[in-house]
Amino acid sequence: MNTLINTDTQLNENYLEELSLLQKVVDNLEDGVLISTETGELIHANSSADNICSQIKPDSFNENFVPSIIWNRCKSLIQNQSKCNNSTIWSEDIVINQSLIFRLRIRRFNLELSEQPLLLITIENRYESLKNVALSEAYKYHLTQRETEIWSLYRATSSYKQIADKLFITVNTVKKHIKNIRAKQQRIYPF
Repeated sequence: MNTLINTDTQLNENYLEELSLLQKVVDNLEDGVLISTETGELIHANSSADNICSQIKPDSFNENFVPSIIWNRCKSLIQNQSKCNNSTIWSEDIVINQSLIFRLRIRRFNLELSEQPLLLITIENRYESLKNVALSEAYKYHLTQRETEIWSLYRATSSYKQIADKLFITVNTVKKHIKNIRAKQQRIYPF
């Protein structure tokens, strides 16, 4: 009997260690992660989600509920739940302005610990993601610092004029840099 108790204790300790590790992983993700009930009550939000939610609706962010702009998108999933299964992922963009574009991914799931289905809501900051891709490409293509600035703005869907205005250069200078960047890309990956 004593061995059974020790085994159960060891299993519980292992479970708690794994749960702690999983929470640390989720909390350190770049994308926001919200876990909510189907009534919008917030069960968990990682730090990225807190940051993103405060950018989306800074004045009305309530720590206990999913922000309304996100929750309205979640409602459509709940209303159509009979037509889809738990593996269905809903995706939609929320555009606040050119540098604040968020991609929502919403999925229903069940946990043994919960009596009701939950929603997993991931929020990707599209501008930051594109910027990170641009920085990775800048390294890969050996871009100069100025080319990296221009390429980051270009990848974030800025027009030549917007790039020129932001960097206080002419549109022709932007075009010249983009042409040089394309040439560097061709040298590394000739098609």
